[in-house]
Amino acid sequence: MLFKIHQHRLIITAFISCTFSLLAPHAAYAAGMIPETSVVILDESVGETTINIKNSDASPALLYSSIENLNDDKENLIVLTPPVARVEPGETQAVRFLLNSPTPLKVQRLRRVTFEGILPKDKSAGARIGMNVRQNLPVIINPKGLEKDREPWLHLKWSAQGKNLTVENPSAYVVRLGQSVNILPSNTVANLPKLYVLPGEKITIALPTEVGAGATAVKLYPATVYGFSVESYEAPLSK
Repeated sequence: MLFKIHQHRLIITAFISCTFSLLAPHAAYAAGMIPETSVVILDESVGETTINIKNSDASPALLYSSIENLNDDKENLIVLTPPVARVEPGETQAVRFLLNSPTPLKVQRLRRVTFEGILPKDKSAGARIGMNVRQNLPVIINPKGLEKDREPWLHLKWSAQGKNLTVENPSAYVVRLGQSVNILPSNTVANLPKLYVLPGEKITIALPTEVGAGATAVKLYPATVYGFSVESYEAPLSK
């Protein structure tokens, strides 16, 4: 079986990775840049924050860091430094996030950050397959003076009419939640288009069946700011 490597990057499924490990223990290895946290919090009052990234691989690697804007919020708010850095095996690299907003923030803003380690070419004899692991984390920017809210999903407003389900976020908080919700008491399952609802955002989705006049609530599966699931919550439905 032949594998073609494009510019040092090779995407291999976990199944293939495990198969190669079993058949040839020294033929495959994984490069891993490990962030110290699962989410980055950037406070406007401070203006910057730092996260440490560890190279868990046995070889030096180049760490590439980049910010991804959302399709529904494309303003460039963050500058990363350094965007590229060489990290020795077992060592850590600090990456700084600098807020670059021309005006004061009024609500939380959401971005994504990608960390990827690129291994050097292996010139040793024999076939070796390098797997570059890409880490993609959420970045939440907090406006100055905004109080912490551990249950921001309580602010969401849910309504149903016919085959349409609508959720609206009138708060200043980014709300993270599971993609599936249940319409009660029928327990009809609906899937949201994404895993978050931005401040001021209104999302309407089509349900698979008519909700009916008997629908009273929606069961959602919230997540904390760090992405950890919490107990389900039943929010009332308005018509």
